[in-house]
Amino acid sequence: MSDSRNFVLGVYDDEDVLLKAVKSVRGAGVKIDEVYTPFPVHGLDEELGYKRSRLPIAAFMFGALGTTLAVIMQVWMLGVDWPMIIGGKNHVAFPDFIPVTFEMTVLLAAFGMVGTFLVASDLKPWKDPKMLDLRITDDKHVMAIDLGKNRGVEADKINSILKDSGAVEVNDKEVED
Repeated sequence: MSDSRNFVLGVYDDEDVLLKAVKSVRGAGVKIDEVYTPFPVHGLDEELGYKRSRLPIAAFMFGALGTTLAVIMQVWMLGVDWPMIIGGKNHVAFPDFIPVTFEMTVLLAAFGMVGTFLVASDLKPWKDPKMLDLRITDDKHVMAIDLGKNRGVEADKINSILKDSGAVEVNDKEVED
């Protein structure tokens, strides 16, 4: 049996009104579950209190892994497994390894970041997206407030806070998990 969650949705027309509304709703002690927008809104992540992404750390780690694997692979293949003397050069010539090392670093960093982002965002090909309002893909901004996370605040009070903050409409929505 699947669980369901109840949301109160505040629909906004303007991103400036939305930013002020996020500040006033959080100031009233209401926990915002998520804000959905059709385009990026500058400063929204700071207003929601999101921390800085750790994706650059993952990119560095995957890049370092790519560099290490490229150097080990080339040293093994050209210096140990099948050493060939070409033009009197050393078997292991590090300046010749630079292009392959660079490409392997970029390749693993890119694939690692994509994989990390998909896992961290819980984006799976077989998962149905949670669409609270179809207009968020077109021209409306929607603030979703999970009533389960706001046990101390009544739904009527949340509705009035959203209306006072500039929402053009306030809806209740039940979503199956």
